[in-house]
Amino acid sequence: MLNPVVTRLARWTLPLCCAMLLAACAVGEKRPNPQPLPPNVDLIGVRPAWNTRLSAIGFPLQVQVVNNRVVVATNDGTVVTLDAASGREVARASAGAPLAAGVGSDGLVAAVVTQKNQLVVLEGGQVLWKHTLPTESYTAPLVAGARVFVLGADRSLSAFDERTGAPLWHTAAKTGDMLVLQESGVLIPVGNVLVAGMSGRMIGVNPNTGSVLWEAPVGTPRGANDVERLAELVAGVARQGQTVCARSFQTAVGCVDTATGRVLWTHKANGTTGVAGDGQHVFGGEWDDRVLAWNATTGEEVWSSDLLKWRNLTGPLVLGRSVVFGDSGGLVHLLSRADGRPLDRLTTDGSGIAATPVLAGNTLVVVTRAGGVYGFVPG
Repeated sequence: MLNPVVTRLARWTLPLCCAMLLAACAVGEKRPNPQPLPPNVDLIGVRPAWNTRLSAIGFPLQVQVVNNRVVVATNDGTVVTLDAASGREVARASAGAPLAAGVGSDGLVAAVVTQKNQLVVLEGGQVLWKHTLPTESYTAPLVAGARVFVLGADRSLSAFDERTGAPLWHTAAKTGDMLVLQESGVLIPVGNVLVAGMSGRMIGVNPNTGSVLWEAPVGTPRGANDVERLAELVAGVARQGQTVCARSFQTAVGCVDTATGRVLWTHKANGTTGVAGDGQHVFGGEWDDRVLAWNATTGEEVWSSDLLKWRNLTGPLVLGRSVVFGDSGGLVHLLSRADGRPLDRLTTDGSGIAATPVLAGNTLVVVTRAGGVYGFVPG
């Protein structure tokens, strides 16, 4: 089986099959099978609270948390808001087309991007407006400050009025790379700065004008071919105040002071999913799903765990004294933040976890590839 992240590539000048062939050469044709897991230790006592069923999810979903609600989108363009405490459906709308990216929301409107490059903004079960983008996008739109921000696959940035869809500004792509990842990138607000990933760089942007305030290199592209030189910042960051830590795809993990754009540290790492943090540590999985913790101040490795190797992990979530990962078998693993020891293991429908788990209120929410949405609470 090919690496599930690296095979999701788009090439501007070659068909997708050629990009997949390059990926196969870069990562090998088969990943080892994971070792059997030990019996669950159940040291935390998390219990299922509710579950509901939506349709299938195959695009790079980002589950949005707004207050005590979660917003989820599915392949067919359906966008659903659920009450995290009960699993009750609060709202439902449709973009009317299959999705490539989503979902962004500020609690009032939701935004997604279709496979035909349409930005669709929804409110109250209806389409509020649509706008055709000049490029693909695989990152959930950011809805903030009465605006909708879009990170294009070509590394362009655009801003639109949340209510009318009027374009506010657009910055063209600065690189001519032939390969891009079909994975969610970094696009978050930090104070009055829009922080985005551009290849291996984290950039700070004025959200009112689109002007670049600073650029900070997190990972430097390296390798013998286009696939090996991919170094995009991938979604899932560790934020503590003005400090944002992120992963450069298969290259590095690093932290940046977003007030100044100063790189605090970078550490070589070859993972493909995002990171999370608790102020003391930054957590993430490597390409083989070995889980690592780095010192949040220095970047030094604190601990590592081989327990979940080859299980195709999601990005992590910090939850209480644990760090949480989903896997491609539909399991949810809670490891100790202190040393990586297993604390608990949860089951879903076996179809694979589709997105990084999230915390909404007191509920751990996970979404599966088959469209299952599960809420877990402390026992």
